[in-house]
Amino acid sequence: MSPSLPASRNRVVLIACAAAVTLLLAVAALAPLPFSVAHPGATVDVLGEDGGEPVISVEGAGTRTPEGELRMTTIMATGPDAAVRLPEVVRGYLSDQRAVLPRSSVYPVGDTSEEIREHNSAQMTASQGAAVDAALALLEIDPATVEIGLRLEDVGGPSAGLLFSLGIIDLLRGDGEGGDLTGGLVVAGTGTIAPDGTVGSVGGVPLKTHAARRDGADVFLVPAAECADAAGNRPEGLRLIPVATLDDALSGLRALNDGGTVPSC
Repeated sequence: MSPSLPASRNRVVLIACAAAVTLLLAVAALAPLPFSVAHPGATVDVLGEDGGEPVISVEGAGTRTPEGELRMTTIMATGPDAAVRLPEVVRGYLSDQRAVLPRSSVYPVGDTSEEIREHNSAQMTASQGAAVDAALALLEIDPATVEIGLRLEDVGGPSAGLLFSLGIIDLLRGDGEGGDLTGGLVVAGTGTIAPDGTVGSVGGVPLKTHAARRDGADVFLVPAAECADAAGNRPEGLRLIPVATLDDALSGLRALNDGGTVPSC
């Protein structure tokens, strides 16, 4: 009996196993995975224009001309029907400019792009109504005496609510002493808003801070519940102010402008 036969047989087995593993890895790399990859999206100054039209329009009351900016922020994610594969997932995990999220968390409602657009549009409409209610309540203005319109092209969801409310307040009253809420700075942020002024979490905050800093923001208003997430991936030079209510946002900006103690993440 040849003494080399077992060694040869072992080599054949090892080669076969290696080939099987290689095949499995190739299949895994090519197979679509149930994830979405997100990255920093656009920002829009709610005190300015979008698509050639004012983001906030006011009838029935005089408005100011602010010098600073209030930028709402967004993220962009691969669509619900996009094929996300292993290499993209790995790159996403390794980058501070990307996030890999379960597709079901990015698109909890709807199976098609059209269904998701309709859902996000409905959320944006509801958010705009809440933003107007919260701002006018804080300003103690009767909604019957003023008409406020809000518009943003190609943006859905409720996460611009806080910035809409702040924009309305800045246009109508400013800081209450003749100046801007922003103190002339570029202030960005995110957060849902309820009619009573409660600020809610939105998700994707670390990516939004990078979008804000990219577009010149000095300060970022972050929902208090997401402070740790924002601080963990904060771009250099961006100041984070946690807010749980609309009043928190106003007091934080006031302290910033007056040189007082400013909350931070």
